[in-house]
Amino acid sequence: MTIEYPAAYWKDYELIDSGRGEKLERFGNYVLRRPEPKALWAPSLPESEWKRQSHVVFRPGAGFGKAGKEDSGTWEKVRKMDDQWGIAYNGAQDPQTHAASDLHIALRLGLTSFKHVGVFPEQAPNWEFIFRETQRLGRICQANGMGAPKVLNLFAYTGAASLAAKAAGADVTHLDSVRQVVTWARENMERSGLDGVRWVVEDALKFAKREAKRGNRYQGIILDPPAYGHGPDGEKWKLDELLFDLLKNVAQILSPRDSFLVLNLYSNGYSAMLGETAVREAFGLRPEAGFTAAPGHDGAFLALESGELALRDAFGKVLPLSIFVRLKR
Repeated sequence: MTIEYPAAYWKDYELIDSGRGEKLERFGNYVLRRPEPKALWAPSLPESEWKRQSHVVFRPGAGFGKAGKEDSGTWEKVRKMDDQWGIAYNGAQDPQTHAASDLHIALRLGLTSFKHVGVFPEQAPNWEFIFRETQRLGRICQANGMGAPKVLNLFAYTGAASLAAKAAGADVTHLDSVRQVVTWARENMERSGLDGVRWVVEDALKFAKREAKRGNRYQGIILDPPAYGHGPDGEKWKLDELLFDLLKNVAQILSPRDSFLVLNLYSNGYSAMLGETAVREAFGLRPEAGFTAAPGHDGAFLALESGELALRDAFGKVLPLSIFVRLKR
C-alpha cells in the first residue's frame, strides 16, 4: 500500500495547518477554515494565527454528523473575498521518470453549503495517473490505427479527472446526477481551453448497466462514489449496498486489454485493502496479481495497486482523506 500527496510545488494549494477537527487551507489567494473530522490532533499554530489568516470560516449546520447531511452548513466571511475564484493545476513529476507532466487545467472554485469548494486537492495524484495512462493508451490506439481512447468518469463532480483525461487526448464521457455540477464542470473545461467532453446527467449505476447491455466498452473508467446520494430521478445510492454491483457492471464495460480503472472512496471505515478486494472480486482477478507486471485471468498484462491519498500540512502532519485502487492492463 502506498500513500500519495499532491506535488509540493503546486502553487495554488496549501494545507497550512490541521487539528482539533479542522483544517486551514489556502486555495489561490484565499485561506479557508473548515471542519475535518480526521484531524484528531492538536493544531500547530495558535488560534490567533488561524483567525488572522482566515478569509472565511465554515459553520456546520443542523445536519452536522448525520449521514448524508454531515457537511451542511454556512460560510462566514471574516475578510474580504470573492464568492467565486479560480486556481490552476500545473502537472507534477512522473514518479518513475521524474519528468514534468504536461497536465495543465484551470478550475473555478466557489463556497457551497456542503463545505466543499469544487475541488478535492488530495486527488491530484489520481489526475496524474489518469493523464499518464490516457497518454499511454493514446499511443497504443495511434499505433493500431484506432481513434482516441474512450474514458468514462462516473460521479464526476466538477470534472478535474475528466479534464485530466481530455487533456491527454481522450474521448471523455462525464457523468453526474446533479445538473448544476455538470454545468460547473463545463465551465472548468472552458477555463482550461479544452472542448468536446460528452456531458451526461444520470444515475451512475443505471448508466453502467445500460452500457453493459449494449456491449459498449471504455478504455478508462473513473469512479469516485459518495457514501450517500440520489440520481436525477430520485434513485437512491448507498455505497455499502451498491458499490459491488456497480463494480461488477463496470467490469463488463472496461476493455479487457489496454485499459485502466481508478476507484476512489472517501467513506469512513473503508480501507485500501477492502477496496482492492472488492475490485479483485468484481473483475475476477487472481489474488497474486500485484502492482508489478502479472498475468490477469485471461493472460493479459495486469497491474493493480491500492493506497491512500493524503495531505501534509506545513508542519509535517499527515491527513489521510481517501483510499484509491488503480488497475491498468
